[in-house]
Amino acid sequence: MVPDTHYARAGSINIAYQVFGDGPVDLVLVPGWVSHVDVFWDEPIVARFLLRLAQFSRVILFDKRGTGLSDRVTDTPSLEERMDDMRAVLNEVGSKRAALAGYSEGGPMCILFAATYPERTQALITIGSFPRRQFAPDYPCGIDDEKTQKFFEMISTQWGGPLDIDRRAPTLSTDPRFCRWWARFLRAGASPAAVVALQRANMQIDVRAVLPSVRVPTLVLHAIHDRIIPIDASRYLAGHIQGSTLVEIDSEDHLPFGDCADQIATEIERFLTGKHETPEVDRVISTVMFTDIVGSTQLAEELGDTRWRDLLIAHHDTVRKELAIYRGHEVKTTGDGFHATFDGPARAIRCGVAIVDAVRALGIEVRVGIHTGECELVDGGVEGVAVHIAARVAELAEPRRVLVSQTVKDLVAGAGISFEDRGLHSMKGVSEQWRVFQVVRPAP
Repeated sequence: MVPDTHYARAGSINIAYQVFGDGPVDLVLVPGWVSHVDVFWDEPIVARFLLRLAQFSRVILFDKRGTGLSDRVTDTPSLEERMDDMRAVLNEVGSKRAALAGYSEGGPMCILFAATYPERTQALITIGSFPRRQFAPDYPCGIDDEKTQKFFEMISTQWGGPLDIDRRAPTLSTDPRFCRWWARFLRAGASPAAVVALQRANMQIDVRAVLPSVRVPTLVLHAIHDRIIPIDASRYLAGHIQGSTLVEIDSEDHLPFGDCADQIATEIERFLTGKHETPEVDRVISTVMFTDIVGSTQLAEELGDTRWRDLLIAHHDTVRKELAIYRGHEVKTTGDGFHATFDGPARAIRCGVAIVDAVRALGIEVRVGIHTGECELVDGGVEGVAVHIAARVAELAEPRRVLVSQTVKDLVAGAGISFEDRGLHSMKGVSEQWRVFQVVRPAP
């Protein structure tokens, strides 16, 4: 029987999801590229894989925004927005803590979620996934620009048919029924224009900086002869996620429901039903923001104590209003500025821009610095090197400008935010140089 499809609200967006199975573990299956929760069940091979997972877990399956039965959107969703979608579904089904299994492009979002919300993540599982999609000098297992362009051309000429099935599931590519299903699955998952936009955003994904901060039990699965994502990508994941387990599968299918579907399900079952110590949550990935008023000392002298105190009160009220809108958490005020944290870098950037604009009505200017990194939870606040880096980034910012670290820029790919490179900088108290970027203007 096909499970009923329901909807959860993530802000103004409706996210389609299904829940099936009654095992003791909640398992969120995060699809790659595109999906369609209803069409999944039309192919017996795929349905058998899903039901195998349901033998040992309560499976939570959803379509990411912009794909399948979820609301189509005009802007390409970022990893941060996709995390919001998954959290909305978890809340809707009453799941306080779940294992996350992401295949292909679903993996990086699960990685970021696990590092950001370890208290809600029982375990992390990646299947044929990667930390970065594109080639870089320090990441040779990514694909180069020429291959990327060829794939975009393939979409424009072949969308509607069983696109790339000979590489994504070679063992099923000679099965006419499966090929017909695959073509319909893709068509139902996204339109040609939408899939190009999604793929362009996926090519910008880079979560390498987050990997050392993943503290939950992690299983990395990958087909040795995968023709889409080379196995070196998962070897990189396993090498940078402390305590992770890498299982290399003797297959060439990229899709998890190919010839080794039962082995993949068995590895997941063994991993989840075995005993793992629940890690104590004292470190999380957090986006840290610092603001300060430009020329505050001189301004205080010009205004005098009473008027300066009144201005600070108005400034603090204005900043707190913007923090509330963008889900920022005020850690403390720093005299003439704020130290705040966010659970997503795109929200932090938009909040920073909003603060810069809002306080100008008070006749003052602020500068903003933002960095994302691993932080230690201490008495309701955060501490650590990431906090120091954010403070140093703020010191480099010009008046009325929002400056971010390279890590922040990498994590907001697809969020409609543009940057200008402001070069490499040495920072006091930080051993390595950091490249910083100035926010041009994010999309509303």
